[in-house]
Amino acid sequence: MRFAHLVSDSTDIPELFAQNGERFVAIRELGENFATLQELIASGPDTIARISSALDALPGETGIAATEAQFASAILNPPIVLAVGLNYDEHASELALDNDSGPVLFSLFPNSLNGHGGTVELPTSISEEVDYEGELGVVIGRAAKNVTPEEALDYVFGYTAVNDITARNIQFQEPQWSRCKSFDGFTPVGPVVVTSDEIPDPQALSITTDVDGLRVQDSTTGFMIRTVAQLISSLSQSLTLLPGTLISTGSPGGAGRSRKPPLYLQNGTEVTVTIEKIGALKSHCVS
Repeated sequence: MRFAHLVSDSTDIPELFAQNGERFVAIRELGENFATLQELIASGPDTIARISSALDALPGETGIAATEAQFASAILNPPIVLAVGLNYDEHASELALDNDSGPVLFSLFPNSLNGHGGTVELPTSISEEVDYEGELGVVIGRAAKNVTPEEALDYVFGYTAVNDITARNIQFQEPQWSRCKSFDGFTPVGPVVVTSDEIPDPQALSITTDVDGLRVQDSTTGFMIRTVAQLISSLSQSLTLLPGTLISTGSPGGAGRSRKPPLYLQNGTEVTVTIEKIGALKSHCVS
């Protein structure tokens, strides 16, 4: 199943929808009363089964087209957004940073969440070195504490695409990475969250990023240094991963900073992160 938060003509706030073929149906129209995916995840697997059955009973053309609504972030109000840095060797090498000691972990602030097709405002007075990073996002489905790698994927609700936008000059000026990646709108997520049953192997997904039609990242999640299962297991040894937690699992090589000359985001730039079995996450940059 696929879920999204949409702002339709009938409401000015994001509402939870389920995808029905090429269209989207509001969860409330399926007999459920959940404002956000976070609430739905917390309700447990029986809810998902009911929604699936209700969708199966609908005619194929029921719902609204994606073009008739505005996408909000595919996950709203998560307990925390955890980001993993340097999880692909090529990316660590191009930034000349060490990734031997263990996962580089930082949090992203909630104001940074953005939706598919949304606008990313570039803080040109602070940074002219704003970069893209296409990443696989993992949404936790139930509380995970001290789990093993072998059981870790059982704790995943679903997967999504993330663009971990970064002000590179600030990243290299400060000893932490949260601020440089948490400007307003710097974390587009979506367009949908795909439930884990549709992606049995998160290490077998192609991942690409295009900037104004130029393919700048082209890799697969199979090149992760630490797999999704290993990351969940490792993180759960020191903290409980709560339902709805979003983990951004790191970017493959091809960052704009590493190109010659560097390719940073500019006014009018369109960035598209595409992940196999999930879809294309588009962002429009303005200064």
